[in-house]
Amino acid sequence: MASLSKSDLQLSQQLTALSLDAEGAVDPAKVVGVLQYLEKHPPVSPLGVLKAYHRRISIELAKANAIVEHAGSISDTILGSIAGAFSQKYRRSITATARQNDDLIAGLRVRIADDVYESTVSGQLDTLANSL
Repeated sequence: MASLSKSDLQLSQQLTALSLDAEGAVDPAKVVGVLQYLEKHPPVSPLGVLKAYHRRISIELAKANAIVEHAGSISDTILGSIAGAFSQKYRRSITATARQNDDLIAGLRVRIADDVYESTVSGQLDTLANSL
């Protein structure tokens, strides 16, 4: 992406903004429209713009999904509660996806884009080990 011009980076940013709905979520129909526009009106550096656009859309998609890592079983009710709590916190719709991780021993680790919320036994043991 370093080889992209400033105008190409700005174009990818504008295309990303056009791909979002009123709530700030990625709208698949708008993404299709943006790609059709780019096909008919290719920019000077189409591959670079598409890569930058893909990266930005991936980031936006990650903002709407909470990956909940857990060691034991987790119910759909708990996933719904987690999704609801983070939807209120971030003021946008968040979906929760469960992912088993036996290394956690017990507890949960929730990742939303770059934010990580952890309340696990293994995390507490790591903190204790680092403090000694």
